[in-house]
Amino acid sequence: MHCKSYAGLFFLFMRGVIGPIVFRMFQMENLLYLILSGIGQHGMGPAMGNTEVYGWIIQSDLNVAVTSEVTGLIQECLVFEWVGPERAFGFGPMKILYVHERFGALAGAEANAHITATELGKRGHSMGLLHGPSTGKGESAWQGAFAFRAPLGSGDNAGVVGNALLDFQPDAVYVHKMADLSVIEALVNSGRPLIRMVHDHDIYCMRSYKYNYFTRAICTRAASSYCIFPCLASVVKNTGVGFPLKWVSYSEKQREIGLNQRFDRMVVVTTYMRDELLRNGFEANRIEIHAPVPRMGDPNLRSSFSDRNLILYAGQIIRGKGVDVLLEALARLKTRFECVILGDGNHKPYCEGLASRLGLADRVRFKGFVPQEELKNYYRECSVVALSSVWPEPIATIGLEVMRYALPVVAFDAGGIRDWLIDGQNGYRVRWMDRDAYATRLDELLNNKPLARQMGQAGLKLVTERYDFDAYIRDLETMFIRVVEEKSR
Repeated sequence: MHCKSYAGLFFLFMRGVIGPIVFRMFQMENLLYLILSGIGQHGMGPAMGNTEVYGWIIQSDLNVAVTSEVTGLIQECLVFEWVGPERAFGFGPMKILYVHERFGALAGAEANAHITATELGKRGHSMGLLHGPSTGKGESAWQGAFAFRAPLGSGDNAGVVGNALLDFQPDAVYVHKMADLSVIEALVNSGRPLIRMVHDHDIYCMRSYKYNYFTRAICTRAASSYCIFPCLASVVKNTGVGFPLKWVSYSEKQREIGLNQRFDRMVVVTTYMRDELLRNGFEANRIEIHAPVPRMGDPNLRSSFSDRNLILYAGQIIRGKGVDVLLEALARLKTRFECVILGDGNHKPYCEGLASRLGLADRVRFKGFVPQEELKNYYRECSVVALSSVWPEPIATIGLEVMRYALPVVAFDAGGIRDWLIDGQNGYRVRWMDRDAYATRLDELLNNKPLARQMGQAGLKLVTERYDFDAYIRDLETMFIRVVEEKSR
C-alpha cells in the first residue's frame, strides 16, 4: 500500500505477532506488503493488547486488530494501491532461466522444476529453460511452463549456454540437476545471479547417492581421497549405453564442488542437506532451506482405511529406494495385506522376480508409472504409505504429498526424512534396514485403523502448518529478488 501524503516508504512484512499487518483484498491469497511512510516517526505504539481497538479488523492470516494509531495513519492516506514483493524491492517481473538435465516429467526433481516455474510464471515472471534430452512424458505441460527453450547438445555446451543467455537475457539463473561442467562453468563465468537447487548428492558425491554400493552403508564423510580408496567410488555403474562401468574423476568432482561454491545461493530441502553442504566447505550464508512443498491436496479426499489393507509405494524403482528391502519386510507381515507399487526404474525387473521368489506375487502388484491424478484412486483405499529408501533421502517429497491426504507413513530413518516424519506421531521412523521392525510397524497400523487415522490426521496438521505451498513459492520469489539485488550492488 502506498500513501502519497508521506515521503518515506516502509515495508511491513506480516509474519510476526505484534505490529505487523497484512491486507488481503479481492480474494488475494498471497501476503501483501503494507507500505506506510511516517510510521518511523509515529512508531507502532504499545503492544496490541494494551491499545484501543477499533470496531473493524483488517482481514489477515493473524486476524490482527487495528490500533487507533495505525488507523489514523491509514485514514490520512490519499491513494491506496497494492504492491507485490517485486515492486516493494524495486524490481518488475523477472526473467528466470531454469537449467535442467532433462525435459519433461520423470521424478521429484522434474516435478519441482515444473511446478515452481508454472507458479512463478503465473506471478508475471518470464520463464526460460536450458535443458537436456526429453523424458518423453508430460512434454506439453513443460512447453506451457517455459516460453523460451534452448536444448543442450552432446559435446561442449559452453557456446549453447552463451547463446541462451544472450537470447533470453535472464535476470537470474536457477540450476536444477546438471552434471555437465561445461554448462556450470559457462554459467559461473557469465557473472549472472546464480541459484542452485540441490536435489540430491550429485554435486559432492562421486557415486551420487552417498552410500556404499556393496554394503549399502550410508556415507557420513565429505568428498575426499577416501572416495578413491577404500570406497572405490571412482568406478561406478554406467546407466547409459556401452560398457556397464564408467570412471569418475576425483579431480573433476573437486572441480565441480569448487564451481558450485561460487553460486550466489544453494537451495536445499532439509537441515540434513544443509549439513552435507557445510561438510563439503560451502559457506553457510549462501545456503537457504526451501522444502519443495507439494500443492494442497483435495480436502474432500480421505482414505476409507478399508479392510483391503492396502499398502502403497510410489516412487522410482531403483536400488537406493529399497523396494527389495520393502518386499523382504512384507514377507514378514502376519496380517493379510495388498501392496501396490507405483513407478518404474532399472531395479524393477529384479524386484518383480524377488516378489515371486518370496511368495508375494498374489499380494504385490507393480503398476508402473501413473499420472498424478490417478494416484488419488489409490489414496482413497490406502491404509499406510511405505517409504523404503535406504539411501540418505534429501527429503522424500512423496511423504509430504501423502500427508496432505491424511495418510500415515512408515519409513527407514535415512537422510532428511526425519525433518518431517516424527516417530510415533505421523507414522513410524524405523531403524535403517531393520526389516523386522519395519514389518512390525506395518502390522500395527493395518491392525489398528483408529491409530492409522490418528497418525494420518497428525500428518495433515503438520504439513498444513509447516509446509504451505503459497508461502514456498513466495519465499522462492523473494529469494530470487534478493539475490538479484545483492548481485547488482
